[in-house]
Amino acid sequence: MIEDQRHRFSIPEDVHYLNCAYMGPLAQEVSAAMVEGARLKEEPWNFRPTDFFSVVETFRERAGRLSGVSPDNVAVVPSVSYALAVAARNVQVSAGQTIVTLGDQFPSNVYIWQEKARASGGTVVSVERPSQSCWSEAVLDAIGPDTAVVAVPHNHWADGRMVDLVAVGEKARSVGAALVLDLTQSLGAMPLDFEAVKPDFAVAACYKWLLGPYGIAMLYVDSKHHEGEPIEHNWINRAGSEDFARLVDYRSDFQPGARRFDMGEKSNPPLLMGAGAAMEMLMEFGIAALSEELGRRTEALANEAQALGLASAPIGTRAPHFLSLAFPEGVPKGLTERLAEKKVHVSLRGISLRVTPHLYNTPADSEALLQTLADCLA
Repeated sequence: MIEDQRHRFSIPEDVHYLNCAYMGPLAQEVSAAMVEGARLKEEPWNFRPTDFFSVVETFRERAGRLSGVSPDNVAVVPSVSYALAVAARNVQVSAGQTIVTLGDQFPSNVYIWQEKARASGGTVVSVERPSQSCWSEAVLDAIGPDTAVVAVPHNHWADGRMVDLVAVGEKARSVGAALVLDLTQSLGAMPLDFEAVKPDFAVAACYKWLLGPYGIAMLYVDSKHHEGEPIEHNWINRAGSEDFARLVDYRSDFQPGARRFDMGEKSNPPLLMGAGAAMEMLMEFGIAALSEELGRRTEALANEAQALGLASAPIGTRAPHFLSLAFPEGVPKGLTERLAEKKVHVSLRGISLRVTPHLYNTPADSEALLQTLADCLA
């Protein structure tokens, strides 16, 4: 068991925040790192040309270490939509080919593929999950000889049910399809073996389970795409940009690895230092141990909720850190108002309640949620 880490967060005792899938709160040490980064601009004469690079590379190294990949495979981007635009620019879709996604997938990993399909004459295939099982069977059935891209998450953002990415990656490769992953709802809370999955591209925004600031994300780019085309052309991504005296000696070659895909103005110390500090905090515990602990917490909540008549998928079908509670007779009238009144923060998604705790939660948070649910169901 990992002990509660509430003392590292500025969450009042009477606030019961079980909503990490919506937005992870910043730990005090993360906020402190962001303030330290912001203060560097108070004295810009002390921000040296080399600092434009060192602050980025420190973040890149931490992101690589947390993910278990080489820092050379990590690009620094502002958002999931930016990263997926990079992916779409660098995968091929021909007329008549399909792009496989999940039903009701998060929009950032849908809109770009709709545009790609329109431009190329392809089709987006949105698979539906059979019954209460995970998504893997439906995704695997949808991959065929005409599949160009499989664009899926590790677990669904609303119901938490998982995709077997090793099996999906293997089948995608067997038909020559690219695998593009949105890991925003899983990276940092659930291990992923990149070597076994072999994605072409994989992105995770830092503001949810990575417990970092909004406005920054990490993009994994497989080495076979390192000669690809970025979606913007900024000065700092070109080779030799460390030499400020020669910036107008324009060059066509790029910084090595995935760095050519970095966003412009990437050298933003508050975001980079805050996100990096959050990653260091998560790595104190190890992602596997953290996943196990969050699974223990959601399983305890699921057992208590079952006694109230609420259904949920077992761990294995759902991600350990995700709990979606279904109301067999529909959402009780006034549920959201009662939850707000008790300062219980979760997310209502359709007819299910998404409950996503983290280490900052205490038994009092679970008790407040379960008591409110019991009152509404009485």
